[in-house]
Amino acid sequence: MTRPDIRALKRTEVVMALSQIPGWALSGDGEDITIEKTFEFDKHTHALLFVNSVGWLSEKINHHPELVLNYRRCVVRWQTHDVKGLSHLDFDAAKQTDALLPV
Repeated sequence: MTRPDIRALKRTEVVMALSQIPGWALSGDGEDITIEKTFEFDKHTHALLFVNSVGWLSEKINHHPELVLNYRRCVVRWQTHDVKGLSHLDFDAAKQTDALLPV
């Protein structure tokens, strides 16, 4: 069930929000559109720790990404399924995902 304050962003809003999160890109289109970023790690265990951290984050904010884990790489994809597109939740979650890593 969609919260009343969550709506699909318009194309111009998506472009503006995407410009605020370096390294993230659009993937897919229509109802399958996501924002995604690939994170690379020195060791597989670091990638696993990152996935676990994203899991905790997603539970905290009650918004859940698609995660694809390969040896030392993790692709994170955010999408708001309820609105069949992207909402501010996705861009906020992307910023919080970036904050999980040291600068």
